[in-house]
Parts: sequence; C-alpha cells; structure tokens
Amino acid sequence: MKFKDLIINFRIRIQQQNGTAEFQEIEISDGKEFKNMETIWIATGNAHKAEEFQEMFGDQVKVKTLKDLDHEPEIEETGKTFEENALIKARTIHNLIHEAVIADDSGLVVDALDGAPGIYSSRFMGENTSYDIKNQAIIDSVNEKEKEGKSRSARFVCAIAWIEKDGTEHVYQGTMEGSIAKEITGESGFGYDPIFWFDPFNTTSGNVPASLKNEYSHRHNALVQFMQDWREEK
Repeated sequence: MKFKDLIINFRIRIQQQNGTAEFQEIEISDGKEFKNMETIWIATGNAHKAEEFQEMFGDQVKVKTLKDLDHEPEIEETGKTFEENALIKARTIHNLIHEAVIADDSGLVVDALDGAPGIYSSRFMGENTSYDIKNQAIIDSVNEKEKEGKSRSARFVCAIAWIEKDGTEHVYQGTMEGSIAKEITGESGFGYDPIFWFDPFNTTSGNVPASLKNEYSHRHNALVQFMQDWREEK
C-alpha cells in the first residue's frame, strides 16, 4: 500500500502482541491536504532507504536526500537511542537548508542478543562487512542462544524525526515484530530482511515484494503517525 493510495481511505494495520491483527481506518475527504507535499527532504544518503520512502509515499511527493545537496554532510550518530540519532540527523540538515526535514534511524533488535545489533545495525561487524556475513553471524549466535532457552524473537525498529521549517520537533516510532529465521532466505529488500521471519508472510521480509513488505514495515508504521500530524499542519 502506497501513500498515494491513502488519499481517500487511510487503512492502518495494528499488530497486536498476541500475533493477531486489527485494522483502523481514517477517512479523508479528498487529496487537498497533500497538495503541499510535492517535495520532502529525507536526511539520508542511503539509496535503498530513499527508495523505500519513495515507494511508500508514492506519486504524491518527490523525495530529496543528502545526495541532492551540493555537499553531503557527515553526520556523526552519537545518540544512545534510535530517537536521539534520528533527531541528530534531522537537526543537522535543518540547520543547513532551513526547510522541513524528516530523518529516520532504524535497526534490528534481537532479544537473545540483548538488543543487538540495535542502533549499531549498519555498523555491526564493520560498515564494509557484507550483509551475508552479518546475517549468518546473527543466525549462528541466535542458534547458540536458543540452546540456552533464549527466544528467537526480534523486531525492526524505526524512529522518525520531523523538524518543521520553524524548528518545531516531533518524533515517531514504529516496530515490526518477528523472529530470526533459521537460514538466509530471499533476495528482496536489503540489510537484515533475509533473516527476519515475519509470521503474516510465512517467510522472511526479504522474500516478498517491497510493496507487500511496506504495508507492514517498521518504517511504514512510523510514517503513518508522521503523515497524520503532517496532514493536520497543512
């Protein structure tokens, strides 16, 4: 489901802790609230992440990223939480362009590994280490922890920071609950998707089309909250 499909009916899937799901719907009379959303700045230089945002926003907006700046700034993520890192990124870009900006920080949280890789997801085992190696290392570690009685439960977490043009700050968090698969499966998505087992898919999030994944993703769930507030501001 793309945001371009949400102009008339905003259908939100709420995943419950017991594994069931329910839907809530928000009716929108027309698309007028979205007329000023032609361009949105995303504080990322990650092409995969930008594509995922664009896929979810659809045709209603043009996504601009750090790659659209004359000089891409280096942003040091010194926060201790996803929320803090999202705000650091958003503030850095807002101070440069003085326009409304959203930034996200996201990662994989594995319960058996005490929350690792967490906020260090992109840097886990080194930024230049391939995800095939990272993913297999996580599977191997969780397999060992499972022998000790630990759960394979895991979740993707996404924090989105939105800074309005006047500097007003907002933060939203979304999650996608799942578990660590027994083997790497799928070539869709990116990062840890091929080891993230999601029961509603009966496979990993790396083994389904991006359009399906984006209906349930942690980023989608955070963006839903952002979009509601953004629409109210328009």
